[in-house]
Order: sequence, then C-alpha cells, then structure tokens
Amino acid sequence: MSNADLANLSDKLMLTTVVMYVIALAAYAIDLGFGRRAAPETASEAALEKAEAKVLVGTAGAQAEDAGAAADAPAEDAEDGGERPQLDWVRLAVLLNVLGWGAHLGVMVTRGLAASRWPWGNMYEFLTAIAFAAVTAFMVVMYRYKARFLGSFVMAAAVVALGVANIWLYDSVGPVTPALNSYWIAIHVSAAIIATGAFTVAGAATILYLVKARMEARGAVADGGVLSRMPSAESLDRLAMRVTMFAFPIWTAAIIMGAIWADQAWGRYWGWDPKEVWSFVTWIIYAAYLHARATAGWKGRKAAILSLLAFAALMFNFFGVNYLFSGLHSYA
Repeated sequence: MSNADLANLSDKLMLTTVVMYVIALAAYAIDLGFGRRAAPETASEAALEKAEAKVLVGTAGAQAEDAGAAADAPAEDAEDGGERPQLDWVRLAVLLNVLGWGAHLGVMVTRGLAASRWPWGNMYEFLTAIAFAAVTAFMVVMYRYKARFLGSFVMAAAVVALGVANIWLYDSVGPVTPALNSYWIAIHVSAAIIATGAFTVAGAATILYLVKARMEARGAVADGGVLSRMPSAESLDRLAMRVTMFAFPIWTAAIIMGAIWADQAWGRYWGWDPKEVWSFVTWIIYAAYLHARATAGWKGRKAAILSLLAFAALMFNFFGVNYLFSGLHSYA
C-alpha cells in the first residue's frame, strides 16, 4: 500500500470514527436519561452510597459482581413482569464506543505509516491523539469504576475535538520540522497526550460534580431524573480526584522530558517560551489542587473550582498559546 493510499485510508477511518462516536454519544445519552439498568432509584439512598463506595474503591471480584447484579435487577424485574424486552442502550453504546476506538486507532496508525513518523507533528494530529487519549481514559474509568454515566459527556468532547481538527486544523500528510525528528516525540509528546486525555475525563467528572452538588443542596434531584441516575456528588468528587492523581505524574514527566529534549534541540533546558510557561502554570494549579486536598482537607466546591481552573489553563496552553503567541513551539 502506497503512502497516498494509507493517507486516504486514514481520512476514511476518521469519518468512520466520528460516525461511531456520534451514535455512541446518542446511545449513552439515551441510557443515561431512560435506560432501566442505569436507574438507581430502586435502592435506598444509604444502599446507593454503599454501592458507590465499593465501586470507587475499585475492589474486584465479588464486589464488582454485586454491583453488576444490583444494576441488572431492574431489567430482570421487568422481564418477570411480562414486559417486552427493550433495547439495551448501554451495550450498544459500549459496542460502538469500542468500534469507534478501533477506527480511531487506525486513523493514527495509518497516518503515521503514510508519513513514516510519529503521527502527532501538527495541531490536527495532536488534537486527534488527545481525543483518542480521552476516549481511552474514559473506557478504563468505565471498566474500573462502572462510570458509564460519563459516556455521553466524554463522547461529546471527542466529537467536538475531532470536528475542530477536521474542519479547521486539517493538514495533509507530510514531513515535520527538523526539531521534531527525534525519538523524544514518542516520549515527551505521548506523555502530554495521555495526561491531557485523562485530565479531560477528570474535568467532565468535576463539572458533573458541581451540577449534582448544586442540585442536591437545593433538594432538586428528582427520582427518575438524569441526575438521580448518577452517583452522589461526593462520589463524583472522589472520581475526579483519582483520575487527576493518575494524570498529574504523567504531566510532570512530560514537562521534565520536554526540558531534556529542549536542551538537545535548542541548547537550553528552559527558556520561558510561552508553551513552557503555560505548561508550568498548568502544573502549578494541578499541584495546588492535589496539595490542598491532601494537606488542607479541601474537597467539594473549592477543590472543584481549582481543578477547573487547572483544566482551563491546560486548554489555553493548547489553543490559546498556539494561536496568540509565537515561540519555539509555534511549529505545532
């Protein structure tokens, strides 16, 4: 297969990925809003809190089986009552999610083969990779913590990211600047992509926490509503913190490895380039968030606002710095 054929295949797989993600997004949203298996209203509030604690602690084996049995109970009751079986939206969503993820992986692999390099040498490729990392992080969190309620939100973010990448940032397959022809792109940039994807999932959980906490404080979480099908605000807060704890060391490593690469490419470890500055600002805010939770006992709204400030800095580092400032990283 020629490089042109591989590049064309990559573009076709991108279209397949977007279609799969859009349908998965709709299926996750329907499951969240109307799915029987997702509805926790059949259990008491105390039992729900206990089940969430088991899930978020992440214990395997019998505890995961108990949580799965509790989630399946409403569907079994419906069958016993003689109701017609309904489409299992969550299984459809997960299936399309996995198929879309496979096509998404194919987008990057075929583009990398077509260019004979790592496929994140420009804004289009980088944003495509970040969307892939976010979807991958969500799939891990969904499996680990049964957090399928995040599906519609993460899929929406992935679809928007891929839409922006294809409409405004698309770039034909080609060579990159000499500074990027280094094995460090596979280490430094990969770490930044993985961390950004995980931070995106943590950001989605944080936003849901703020909404759920506000509604809980008002007593406006109605039985059968969308918010009642999500974990408690406290559980969402813990989930956001755990995903952030995973992503933060990777982001730290990305900054350190970027400094080493900068010394090899430009003869200095740190030059206060706009990208370097905002990467460090992002690191400081996330470090303050984790430090405040660990030492000052911050949790809830104060911690969530700090987390969202860090995520906003992360997004500005990607979009704002690349378009508003010029520097050594402008080639991206």
